Amino acid sequence: MRFLKLALAGVCALGLAGTANSAEPVKIRMSWVAPVSNWASIVLEKKDLAKHLGKSYTIESTRYQGTPQMITAIANNELEVSNLAYSSLAIAIENAGLSDIRVIADEFQDGVPGYYSTQYYVRKDSGINKVEDLKGKVIGTNGGGSAIDVAIRAMLKKHGLEEKRDYTMLEGPLPAMPAMLLEKKADFIPAVLPFSFNPKLKEEGKVLFEQREALGVTQMIVWTARKSFIDKNRAAMIDFMEDMLRITRWYQDPKNHEEVAKIASNLTKVPPERFGWLFTKQDTFRDPNLIPNVEALQRNVDVTYDLGFVKKKIDIKNYVDLSLVQEAAKRVK
Repeated sequence: MRFLKLALAGVCALGLAGTANSAEPVKIRMSWVAPVSNWASIVLEKKDLAKHLGKSYTIESTRYQGTPQMITAIANNELEVSNLAYSSLAIAIENAGLSDIRVIADEFQDGVPGYYSTQYYVRKDSGINKVEDLKGKVIGTNGGGSAIDVAIRAMLKKHGLEEKRDYTMLEGPLPAMPAMLLEKKADFIPAVLPFSFNPKLKEEGKVLFEQREALGVTQMIVWTARKSFIDKNRAAMIDFMEDMLRITRWYQDPKNHEEVAKIASNLTKVPPERFGWLFTKQDTFRDPNLIPNVEALQRNVDVTYDLGFVKKKIDIKNYVDLSLVQEAAKRVK
């Protein structure tokens, strides 16, 4: 009888082990807006480096028109890892009530010394030579409350200009901005990568200022996830971050640049030679350890408050959890 009980116990233990080992991988849905510039649009092109993919987790990569739509998706548990702008993060916390959202990694930073900063253009023939000359003009923006929009408003406010009183905002998609300027639908536009390399824009337009002049270093985009999801799936999330570190470092390694340009070309249908800037110092800064600049992020969120997009000041350190990427970094040599 004693041997029968031991045998049954052994069978049960094997059964439980089999159940644990056959657990379904955790589904991680990631978001992106701009091809190539957002990591989620290209990480699956190097899934051969993701040793945990398909084992402890899976990835679904989804394009969104902008970060406001991501906030809705996060709130409805339709998105696990989102790439939010600093302004969208503030709006998610304050206006959407997502108090359990957490910053888990860096995507890219604007204005880091030695790296690219977003450029803001006027036409050479416009007679606009300083920010004050924008009074009475039409200002192009990709949407109220976006990171680009906040930077515009902050710079104009520094020079005494207020929307409606001193200028008019005209919304349009970022790829259309050069055309809006050159066709004289707008007098001033933001030109983000890669659209700032438009040859006609460079020929007929001129840079009025760069974003670093408005905001200094900007923690433009961060990866976020909800605390409830992190707590429930911590082991899988560390595996995920380990693989993301390995992949993003591969993309940033200069020796892989030729292959990177081919991947970018295949995704965008643009010749690979046009991606000479990608993941170089002509590009925005991307932390190789995926660690965001929390100090800059706090300053950026404060500007969002100063401009009235959120009603209360936010202490951003209460919404940051870098333990996943820090734990993952210990595994990546």
